[in-house]
Amino acid sequence: MPVVTSQSPGPLPSNAADLDRLLRIEVPVIVKLAERRIHMNEVLKLAIGSIIEFPKAIDEPMELMINNRTIGLGVAVKVGENFGIRISQVGDPRTLVQALGS
Repeated sequence: MPVVTSQSPGPLPSNAADLDRLLRIEVPVIVKLAERRIHMNEVLKLAIGSIIEFPKAIDEPMELMINNRTIGLGVAVKVGENFGIRISQVGDPRTLVQALGS
């Protein structure tokens, strides 16, 4: 699962006001654990307590996504009683800004 890359990332904002506005934008952060496709008949059989197995080892990297685009990879960590991600790979700043676009 590659980190988002681009051949021509385009310019970053040129003045301080544009950059300041950009840096204050809130974006949803998604950590994608795994993915698989199942048949609709399997979906209809899902119930409380059902388990869906994924073809991914527990220690494999997870995708860090912004705007549904992968911008990095990381591994699961425990932070107190919460779940977190330790980032092991992240795209360059221009790529990250591009992920915010449509």
